[in-house]
Amino acid sequence: MRNRLREERTARGLSQGELAERMDVSRQTINAVEADKYDPSLPLAYKLAAFFEMQVEALFLNPFKPETGSR
Repeated sequence: MRNRLREERTARGLSQGELAERMDVSRQTINAVEADKYDPSLPLAYKLAAFFEMQVEALFLNPFKPETGSR
């Protein structure tokens, strides 16, 4: 699942380790989510979105949503 996690994290000057600590997960989890190698659990997705003061849909891009302008 594509996401904007790395962009939001770096914009706030946080390392993967710092974000992981705040989310109570491993740095490897944050790395895997950023690399699109791991889809976070729904609770973690909501926790990340709340931390960045964003809606989940703004942080994690819905792969099933049709492109704008397509039928």
